[in-house]
Amino acid sequence: MLGFVANSGTGKTTLLIRLIPLLAARGVRCAAIKHSHHDFDIDVPGKDSYRLRQAGARQVMLASPHRTFWIEEGDGHSEPRLGDLVARLDPTAIDLVLVEGFRDERLAKIEVHRPQPGTSLLCLEDPDVIAVASDVELDDPVSLPVLPLNVPAAVADFIVAWLRTSADRSAARR
Repeated sequence: MLGFVANSGTGKTTLLIRLIPLLAARGVRCAAIKHSHHDFDIDVPGKDSYRLRQAGARQVMLASPHRTFWIEEGDGHSEPRLGDLVARLDPTAIDLVLVEGFRDERLAKIEVHRPQPGTSLLCLEDPDVIAVASDVELDDPVSLPVLPLNVPAAVADFIVAWLRTSADRSAARR
């Protein structure tokens, strides 16, 4: 897993949308998990899956030869646990889970940084940040790699190298 963290509106999703095809071209099969602080609905009123959920089904799955989606009703208060979400993925079909948000989770992260008044670099407080992607010179010096945010190919290269290093460390521990 590799997280992408930043203040809201910084461009995490934009970066991920640009990275995923570049990683796929490098042979990396990705899944994505995005955290949202907002209520949302992806189901369409009037459709059978929506009607099943409205009738009280706590979980609904819609499946076709083209795609499958799964909806679970939350309680409106408890945050979903990242580990539980990852457990629902098929590990045989992916090489990397890209996680957007979930800032407080313990996983390797890339910080997407664009200076905003009243904010500071997250990596100064979060030891899990392994690199910073920014489109400006950083005000605070950091001992981490600083990646060019507007050159997603360079970010993809960093991720592929990080994956190889992580795989090598895992193999050495076995």
